[in-house]
Amino acid sequence: MNLIESACKGLAVPGLLACLVFAAPASAGEDYAARVHRVLNQTPLIDGHNDLPWEIRDRFKNDLSAVDLHQDTRTLPFPKNGAALMTDLPRLRKGEVGGQFWSVWIPTSVTGPLAVQMTAEQIDLTKRMTQRYAADMEMAYTAADIRRIHQAHKIASLIGIEGGHQINNSLSVLRQMYDLGARYMTLTHTSNTDWADSATDSPVHQGLTPFGEQLVAEMNRLGMLVDLSHVSPQTMQKALAVSQAPVMYSHSSARALADHPRNVPDDILRAVAANGGVVMVNFAPGYVSEARRLWDADEAAEKTRYNSPPYVGLYIGQPEKAAEALAAWKKTHPAPHATLKEVADHVEHIAQIAGHDHVGLGSDFDGIDETPIGLEGVDCYPALLSELMRRGWGDSDIAKLAGDNVLRVMAAVEKTAAKLQKERPASAAVFQPAPSTPSSP
Repeated sequence: MNLIESACKGLAVPGLLACLVFAAPASAGEDYAARVHRVLNQTPLIDGHNDLPWEIRDRFKNDLSAVDLHQDTRTLPFPKNGAALMTDLPRLRKGEVGGQFWSVWIPTSVTGPLAVQMTAEQIDLTKRMTQRYAADMEMAYTAADIRRIHQAHKIASLIGIEGGHQINNSLSVLRQMYDLGARYMTLTHTSNTDWADSATDSPVHQGLTPFGEQLVAEMNRLGMLVDLSHVSPQTMQKALAVSQAPVMYSHSSARALADHPRNVPDDILRAVAANGGVVMVNFAPGYVSEARRLWDADEAAEKTRYNSPPYVGLYIGQPEKAAEALAAWKKTHPAPHATLKEVADHVEHIAQIAGHDHVGLGSDFDGIDETPIGLEGVDCYPALLSELMRRGWGDSDIAKLAGDNVLRVMAAVEKTAAKLQKERPASAAVFQPAPSTPSSP
């Protein structure tokens, strides 16, 4: 057995070899797959966002016995919108995933106490899923947990709440979600909350309200990562100004390359670098490809033109004709496909603007109906890392992208929390609705 083989089997590797591995430059004809394997043997690849828990709820009613993650889930029945699942253990292993933030998302239409209940149910599902596959997975709550679990050749399972609507405007609920294991919360999803503006809703708060600012401060005190995916640029700016700890974007790409409001503008990327945070690149085609973003808008317009009840459309009340017309339009206007290389472009752009210390991977697998060509599931991360190596990325920067950056952010958030907990107690702030404006007589 040579030294590289011993590293791949998780045996002790002399420090000199580790330095050589991470300093090795790219060369013509190099075996990129072997380089990727060496890097991921030492550094856990951590994905910032995967929606498998909701898919299990939606497709299988949270019945874990109805889906066997030991098998290739592409063969399962009950595809949604024709899409198979993108996640299972064989593919996670092939993709050399070392840590996964599982999203415990619920729809924005669900609010109030029911939102709290459904979120707790999704957290419970994630923990039960991890326990069911305990030979391969283990719950993680700290950066040190992830490193330990990776060294044990398991996949670290982490929990992220994807929307501030899930805590019913309560810091007490926020604290309980942290105690249940949630280690990040996205401040909004697709709609505004009562205290923060979403990127995909009409702004009403100019970013964050005073309660929203207190919520960010309480997240800092708890040690919960402030996730700015889905929020408006004004919300990003205010959260960055308020936060005493590095922030994250669990699944967002670069707005300079695809002008989707979910993506991060260059000025914010620079602010994230100053904050010490990390932007984890999303794989959703409309966030990756500008051509696809424009096509998506055109398709939405065509749907409205043909059938937008109750008043608009050429074929109102005639769904068959509307479907035929849309199919004909798609035949002459085929959808552009996003590609792995375009995802690599976003990674490189964020690294260029914010620096290699501030970029990561947040696929949104099983939260998207379509993937870029070459990134069809959780087995495909090595192909993306190999593409970046072909572009000249060194092993140390690949390690940062794969997991070191988010681990650094987590450790900094934990350190800040330890400091703040000595300085102040839990916040007693209570959400107060804005007073309504009286109508004119």
